[in-house]
Amino acid sequence: MARLKVGVLISGRGSNLQALIDAAAEQAYPAEIALVISNNAAAEGLARAARARIAHVALAHPNPAAFAAAADAALRQSGAQFVALAGFMRILDDGFVAAWRDRLVNIHPSLLPAFPGLHAQRQALAAGVKVAGCTVHFVRPVLDTGPIIAQAAVPVYADDDEERLAQRILAAEHRLYPMALRLYAEGRLRIDGDRVAIAGTAAPRGTMFNPPLS
Repeated sequence: MARLKVGVLISGRGSNLQALIDAAAEQAYPAEIALVISNNAAAEGLARAARARIAHVALAHPNPAAFAAAADAALRQSGAQFVALAGFMRILDDGFVAAWRDRLVNIHPSLLPAFPGLHAQRQALAAGVKVAGCTVHFVRPVLDTGPIIAQAAVPVYADDDEERLAQRILAAEHRLYPMALRLYAEGRLRIDGDRVAIAGTAAPRGTMFNPPLS
């Protein structure tokens, strides 16, 4: 069976890109990265793509519509069938989102719909939540909305600062994103309105308590 060809959009260090690269290196993984695009020519993630011998390009267009047109053309030329945002720090043009509807996903460092936008970990700490996490979701024109595919939860500790919480969430992201992409590539996701149904899975039965039950 042919592997799903994925384009990945990044802006910075590309740690989630690396998680996808590592997953795709396994022969049995049902997706491969066809192209990496960055809006930042100095992004460390471009070097990660180069080391993995993956096609990559920097498109430093200041105008969102111009960037979207260039990115769309590059993705289609690469044969990409699906787009994953991995630390992509730019609002995408609505036309691009529409063109790739239901084939465009993002990962966000909160349990959406809580704490959308920038500094999600800071928002979580300010709100005093006891559980935080990350979300993979289909992209819609409104920022950090769209049907949720998968989430991972982590505890928030009393002595956490933003950096410590971010690192704990990031470790979960690196496991969650490849899994979510696998589910799509295997044809196991079905979008029903604002919800995603996943074939062949069941919700875990365990419950995490923070603080723990005494």
